[in-house]
Amino acid sequence: MDFDPVFLMLVAAAFVAGLIDAIAGGGGMITVPALLLGGLDPLTALGTNKLQSMFGSSSATISYARKGHVKLGPLLPAAALSCAGSAAGALLAAALPLEFLQRLLPFLLIAIAIYFALKPGLSDVDRERRMSPRTFALLLVPLIGAYDGLFGPGTGSFFMLAFVSLAGYGVLKATAHTKLLNLASNIGGFAVFATVGSIHWKLGLCMGVAQFLGARAGAGVAMRFGAGLIRPLLVLVCIALALRLLWS
Repeated sequence: MDFDPVFLMLVAAAFVAGLIDAIAGGGGMITVPALLLGGLDPLTALGTNKLQSMFGSSSATISYARKGHVKLGPLLPAAALSCAGSAAGALLAAALPLEFLQRLLPFLLIAIAIYFALKPGLSDVDRERRMSPRTFALLLVPLIGAYDGLFGPGTGSFFMLAFVSLAGYGVLKATAHTKLLNLASNIGGFAVFATVGSIHWKLGLCMGVAQFLGARAGAGVAMRFGAGLIRPLLVLVCIALALRLLWS
């Protein structure tokens, strides 16, 4: 695969994925099918997707941190747990049957969409937390990270749901914190795929640059419009991802 129309189409898809992912998550819904349609085998598609996804999540994280929506230092231990969980999940991916998870996931995503669509009072204002930061970091973060390494689609939506419903974060703050933990889970999964899998490095790096730029633009839009944009787009992304999984 050289710089042909398919290559350029995949790079363009990465930019759009970065834009959407920085706001509401779900970038993999665009890039993984695009990579498969571009002719990559499933293992190479997953590994290449993790490579380019790191660029997008790091771009969004930097953008949110610069504006003060996330403080990186206090969140680094949780990020390390997300990374470790993702690496463990990626190692288990080849050994565990994923058919049940594939069938259950669309309904979980629809439930998340319903929660964000109908839950009253969701805004950028923090609310009372229902779980201590320690329990949140030790229990939920590595669990969601492991899911990202094991399967992947909807990881950002699960982090968002956890931050809003259990940590009491406002929607914009939850989005900013989700990006750092998603970056860490991308790194963990990528480390495993780089060791045991196959990665199309040139394509992944070019898509990564496009995703970096798209995520920067998306984070700027999210910070400008806040929950008024993030909430409905998150609902649409969850429903679209669920429908795609049901269709496949």
